[in-house]
Amino acid sequence: MSGLSKLWIGSAVGLVCAQAMASLMVRRGFALVALSDITQFILLLAGTIALLPNVLATRSRIRLFWALMMLGMAFWTSYQGLWMYFEVLLRKDFPNPFGGDVVLFLHLVPMTAALAMQPHVQSNDRTTRLGTLDFALLLVWWLYLYLFAVIPWQYVHPYEPNYDHNLNILYLTEKIVFLACVGMLWIRSQDSWRVIYANWFGAGLTYSLSSYLANWAIERKIYQTGSLYDVPLAASMAWVTVIGVLALHAPGKQQPARASGGYGVWVARLGMAAIFSLPLFALRSLFDAGIPSSVRTFRLVLTLSSMLLMGALVFFKQHLLDRELLRLLNASQESFGNLKRVQAQLVQSEKLASLGQLVGGAAHELNNPLTALMGYSDLLAATELSGEQRSLMRKIEHQVRRTRTLVSSLLSFAKQVPAEKTLVDINALVQTAVKLCLPQSRGPNVQVHTNFAKELPRVLGDSNQLLQVCLHITNNALHALTDTGGTLTVTARLQDTSVLLEFSDDGPGMEEPERVFDPFYTTRPVGQGPGLGLSVCYGIIQEHNGKIGCQNRPEGGAIFRIELPAVLESVPIAGSVSRTYGSTEISPEAKAAASS
Repeated sequence: MSGLSKLWIGSAVGLVCAQAMASLMVRRGFALVALSDITQFILLLAGTIALLPNVLATRSRIRLFWALMMLGMAFWTSYQGLWMYFEVLLRKDFPNPFGGDVVLFLHLVPMTAALAMQPHVQSNDRTTRLGTLDFALLLVWWLYLYLFAVIPWQYVHPYEPNYDHNLNILYLTEKIVFLACVGMLWIRSQDSWRVIYANWFGAGLTYSLSSYLANWAIERKIYQTGSLYDVPLAASMAWVTVIGVLALHAPGKQQPARASGGYGVWVARLGMAAIFSLPLFALRSLFDAGIPSSVRTFRLVLTLSSMLLMGALVFFKQHLLDRELLRLLNASQESFGNLKRVQAQLVQSEKLASLGQLVGGAAHELNNPLTALMGYSDLLAATELSGEQRSLMRKIEHQVRRTRTLVSSLLSFAKQVPAEKTLVDINALVQTAVKLCLPQSRGPNVQVHTNFAKELPRVLGDSNQLLQVCLHITNNALHALTDTGGTLTVTARLQDTSVLLEFSDDGPGMEEPERVFDPFYTTRPVGQGPGLGLSVCYGIIQEHNGKIGCQNRPEGGAIFRIELPAVLESVPIAGSVSRTYGSTEISPEAKAAASS
């Protein structure tokens, strides 16, 4: 604790001691009254200022907690200023009844609302917003009680005994509620927050007992400002300064939200109970024959107005809750969708990993007999064979070579060697893939249309592997268009922080788009592919921290989407460049360039 903080606390304690000495040594009169009023005003002002650094040093609900506590202290300080104005400056007795009594009554409302924030519990901004509405509802309810019980005997039908009695009972009830809330949080909190709540409970209890003692003395005509009855009151005021300094030097850590014990539910229930209590007060006034008719009319009109106002607050709170519910529903749906996609990717990765380990060993074992078969077939080709025998030998050689091709595909699929990644220009890579695939297209009416964003950010990856992915997807699309003809549209653009590639065709579409990345799944006739190409593509994109997906288009055809993390640079997307290729319109020079 710094020297300034110790001096601040020491000064507050010194003022309390001065108050006690003055109560014992100074004779009753104006000097004692002035000294007591000024001392209490300075103590309250010091307590209010002591809470300000906590407001400035914290955030979110904790800042709101200290701000509301400071607001309550400011109300109390302003009321003490009014008291000092009458007794010291005007040298008059404090008026009774007095319209400013509502300031003293309401000073506990923001402090009780601050406790409802439960700053020791971790929460979010939603709780802060709802807590603000709870404070407004609480303020309206307590103000209604004051107007209902006290104001009629001050303005509607003036009667001082009823005014004093109702004000004291209502204020005592308010202090009991405040102490109950502080005590509950004291029990449920930990560490530094437990110390803070304990000090607030001690200060509140001291103030409540001193107020009760002073009222007891006033009723017996033995109280005077500055007497010994004011010493505990001054001690409770100085205690607030101690709380502010201690909290600044030992900020409390928040507990997990699950320790809150259903804060939102109980606050909502209390709000509903406050609203439902209004008709009960109105019925009591309606059937109470002992009150004047003017008071009865005032209370009924007040109750109706308060119900409308509190109903509007509840409606607005429900509106916020509905919006929050919709937001949470959308977020949960999005999270569920992401979870399903991640689960599918995880299952696919597990399939590839397990299958890769299996076929990696099996392929090497198959290569040995296949090599021997190839050697024997070469020896047979060099010998004298009849026409039928040579035909059979060639069939054997064809099947052996086909099997070796399949084994080679299995080895490529099973290989798990990290690729050496560099910055890759996706536009140039996709254009190369399109040019290489077009000469192999057999369809007479097949066209490829490309639309690439200019100055597209580069991606970090292996150019050979990414080219293999683009070649395979382009080849599949062109193969699907072989019989019917059509157009393959390839686009590349920046989406958020990723480069998005789309291969869209208007062919017959996929029979089972959700299975296209499964190993050995193929729709081609036997002998035209082992069904590992898209599985390899899936593994490559996963290795590049990207995403790949396939689906059928509503208007027909299929679309493949590839997302790759972009290496963002300060280069704007200035526009796009489009180009159309026709498989029957490629010149020999273009074919040569593509082959090279």
